Amino acid sequence: MHRVALEQLATLVALIDEGTFEAAARRLHVTASAVSQRVKAMEQTTGRVLVQRTTPVMLTEAGDVMLRYARQVELIEADTMRALRDNAGGGRPFTISLAVNADSLATWFLDSLAGLGDQLGVGFDLHREDQEHTIALLRAGTVMAAVTSARESIQGCTTEALGMMRYRAVAAPAFAARWLPQNPVLDALTEAPVVIFDRNDNLQDAFLRTHTGAGSSGPAHYIPTSNDFARAVTLGFGWGLLPEQQCLAEIANGLLIELAPTHPLDLPLYWQRWNLSSPLLDAVSAAVRTGAASTLRPIARAADTNARPDRTRRPAAGVHRRSP
Repeated sequence: MHRVALEQLATLVALIDEGTFEAAARRLHVTASAVSQRVKAMEQTTGRVLVQRTTPVMLTEAGDVMLRYARQVELIEADTMRALRDNAGGGRPFTISLAVNADSLATWFLDSLAGLGDQLGVGFDLHREDQEHTIALLRAGTVMAAVTSARESIQGCTTEALGMMRYRAVAAPAFAARWLPQNPVLDALTEAPVVIFDRNDNLQDAFLRTHTGAGSSGPAHYIPTSNDFARAVTLGFGWGLLPEQQCLAEIANGLLIELAPTHPLDLPLYWQRWNLSSPLLDAVSAAVRTGAASTLRPIARAADTNARPDRTRRPAAGVHRRSP
């Protein structure tokens, strides 16, 4: 295969970022015809169809491979220009794309990156995605790294443990007085109203099945943002499982009641990133590692707890909840 020109790689990135040939042309200050010709030249060079001419455009499997390569080239260029800038000045802004689950984004992740953009001279493009899409974004090269619950590294990436995010089953006091007057509380939860993140969120249902043998059959409220999800539980819409970062203070001041204090649920989080030597990506990884260490529970300790015979703290297989 002949070498693909850097100009063609930049065109592919612009086309996918912008979604159409016309928008990519405006970004690159060329004509839409020039964009099309560069893509065709790439396809002739690789011998593969890379782009589906839809609106917006979509990549083929081969296009995913090329996009990842193109973004890695951009990252290497950004690292190089940043190193030269110490002596020469100038340089164009660079954007680091990351994927993160909603609960991490609402609790600890942004604090980890605070001030880092100015320090590195970069911008951040954060994708809030569920687990399956996060892995797809990594494979395609749309993001360079991700907070994920997937322990196994995908091809071309490395993985390190960040920690356990602990969830607690909680409800507002007035809600508990109305819907959960009898014991055991967990059995009563199966018919009580519940707050659910979205149609892929089965955390509450899996929690109930683990501890009662039955899933939720009560009315469901779908609240698809993490902060609003927590607020809905506090307002008494229903019960729900909240990260302890979003509920410990409320439990302490009486705004929330913990429904199953001996049965928290721990979900492991991992950091997957391109297996590529990059000072920029190394700096981001170090910041995320530090932020996670100050907020999340160590995985080793949680794993020891989960190893108990009753497995009450181990999430059921296939759990999805605002998943990374």
